[in-house]
Amino acid sequence: MAQRRPAAASPRLLSRRRAIADGTAATLAAARALAPALFAGCSLGIPPRARTVTVGMLHSQTGPLAISATGLRDIEFHAFEQINAAGGLLGHTIETRAPDPRSRTQLFVKKARQLLDDDVACIFGCWTSASRKAVLPLVEEARKLLFYSVSYEGNESSKYVVYGGLVPNQQIFPALDWLASPAGGDRKKIFLVGSDFVFPRTAHYITKKYLEGKPLKVVGEAYRPLGDRDFAATVQKILDSGADCVLNTVNGSSNLGLFAALAAAKVDPAKIPVLSTSVAEEELRSLRPEDVLGHYGISCYFQSLDTSANRNWIEGFRGEFGFDRVTDDPMEPDWCLVHLWKQAVEKAGSFETEAVRQAFRDGLSFAGPGGPVRLDPKTQHTTKFFRLGRIRGDRQFDIVHSSEEPLAADPYPQVAFPGWSVDWTTGGITRGAEVEINGEV
Repeated sequence: MAQRRPAAASPRLLSRRRAIADGTAATLAAARALAPALFAGCSLGIPPRARTVTVGMLHSQTGPLAISATGLRDIEFHAFEQINAAGGLLGHTIETRAPDPRSRTQLFVKKARQLLDDDVACIFGCWTSASRKAVLPLVEEARKLLFYSVSYEGNESSKYVVYGGLVPNQQIFPALDWLASPAGGDRKKIFLVGSDFVFPRTAHYITKKYLEGKPLKVVGEAYRPLGDRDFAATVQKILDSGADCVLNTVNGSSNLGLFAALAAAKVDPAKIPVLSTSVAEEELRSLRPEDVLGHYGISCYFQSLDTSANRNWIEGFRGEFGFDRVTDDPMEPDWCLVHLWKQAVEKAGSFETEAVRQAFRDGLSFAGPGGPVRLDPKTQHTTKFFRLGRIRGDRQFDIVHSSEEPLAADPYPQVAFPGWSVDWTTGGITRGAEVEINGEV
């Protein structure tokens, strides 16, 4: 599918977008040189020759993950521009470098190494768990922080990673409980479908462990390569299994193929609802509304959240990037991570990694567009609301269920990883027995 083209915008925004699309190492200083009108009438409050600090942004702008990841790049540009417009951070202008890893794990490694060689203060980025795990040894060796905003499988912790996305106890477990409840239709048989990489396989393993002894049973499991769109056989397996619901952990543009195949087989979402971990407003822009209407997204944030804080945030983002743009999870967690980093830097009075990590220890919090979040210093994960949304015909969600308050993250749920835990305020990771992730249902 062709890359989405933004709606017509003012010359200042088009200049910035051209700079991004050209694959330059996009920086706010470079944007200023390329488009002087960008900052017209806006004083940054910093002398022209002020000191700078560089932040890396590692998001796919091409390939099968671009459908999801470009929103993260753009919301980070927006956040850093606002910080600079308010006077910068510790007397520094924030510059950004945003290379394109092109949805290829080996390029995430290459581009991350280049960013670290350029001595960035930290990196915001990665989408798949495969890319995060590939980059992890590099940031640990360089002792730089990676801020990761995408929901993931847990079963990991590093003192050099701050995890802003949902983990299974904040996303998948509440969704399974809802499916098994009267509100969710008292479902009894669930089929698991995912892309063939770390997150789906581990998430499905955790799902099977969580459901042991419960009325809701796993009746089938299937995987397709990332980027693949041939799901006709997979949908037939779903129908043959007798499943009355589906947990979907497919990522990126592969969702176009999955939902097209479901629609072609006339799967009724009232009878076999599909609950997706990685389909949000950004992905819905590329999916046919008739293919996804009535299915569900499981998330911490939806654009349809009716609060003044959310409306103001959406308005600000669209004012910069075009009124056709949408906000979603993980863009909202990403925004929160930028501001939690900013708080930590201000509290530490330094950009140095260990000083910033020390600032985590008291537990930072931020009032995000989706509600309050808190960074737990023990796990370096954030608290999150659980929200379940039904897909509408206008490519938005009706929120049908929400947790009453933010849920604390448990990266090592004991049903799946007995004996494992983490507390970075004391000794770090406590290891339990090794577990075998892959296997038959």
